[in-house]
Amino acid sequence: MNRFLDRLDPDMCVVTATSGGERAGCLVGFASQCSIRPTRFVVWLSKVNRTHEVAAAAEFLAVHLLTRDEHRLAALFGGETGHLADKFARAAWTSEYGGATVLRDACAWFVGRIERRVDGGDHTGHVLAPVQSGAHGATPHGTPLLRMADARTIDPGHPVD
Repeated sequence: MNRFLDRLDPDMCVVTATSGGERAGCLVGFASQCSIRPTRFVVWLSKVNRTHEVAAAAEFLAVHLLTRDEHRLAALFGGETGHLADKFARAAWTSEYGGATVLRDACAWFVGRIERRVDGGDHTGHVLAPVQSGAHGATPHGTPLLRMADARTIDPGHPVD
């Protein structure tokens, strides 16, 4: 199985959750569109992350695409833990639909209403119905997105068991 998994190189994204006056966010490598009609997207959050705790009570999540040029943002949300650090004190953000926290430096983003949660072992899948989207700045088409191989130098904020 590792031979197969080692060949995968998915796009990375940052997922943010807001609930009860708390914000959290983490770097995610497990995310995908999962339905065409209706449009649905699933993001898988590790159960050891602070983001998972906040997302458990959230109604909306924001999903952010990053380019390779936005490695600093990936390192902040992937290499720090929300249990110890306020990541949002070091990132520009805005409040969008449903109070979702959107990172201003991400090349593109969407806010999705959580339609269902699915237990996937050490991760929980959050199936999202997109309700708002946008892009920041003029990211040229064709600028490579940040992929898992680009993020391998980031030491995770929580250990990967």
